Amino acid sequence: MKQLLLLLAVAALGACATQDGAPKQTVEDVQNQAVQDFIEVRGLQGVDKIRSTDRDGWDEITWSYIVYRTRRTQYLVEFSRPCYELRDNREVTPDIRANANIIRAKFETLRGCRIARIFEITPDEAVELKNIGEAPGKRN
Repeated sequence: MKQLLLLLAVAALGACATQDGAPKQTVEDVQNQAVQDFIEVRGLQGVDKIRSTDRDGWDEITWSYIVYRTRRTQYLVEFSRPCYELRDNREVTPDIRANANIIRAKFETLRGCRIARIFEITPDEAVELKNIGEAPGKRN
């Protein structure tokens, strides 16, 4: 019995020694990198603000990015940090707004998460970005 335990311990240590020290990338990390690459490749230019109404909505791409839909235009919104409040309704945080009809990057929040950057996108670009968020293995 002792020999079997010793053999298992040696096998476990050997398996640990063969792993590299780099942290594993999550699906979320890969998706965030894909969105960042999309922004750079498309040369998306940031906008300072969005005109908003009570009928606006959004589609989540990752915890850090959403496609924000207004009546006429769609925007890619990047948060300053992962915005877990997009799905977690246990605690509702009031939004910070200087004007009820305008959402500004760097100053205001959506679901309590500070908006870092906003990019105007076309409907085709919005579809591509939503497809990034639909990657296999995404949590629901």
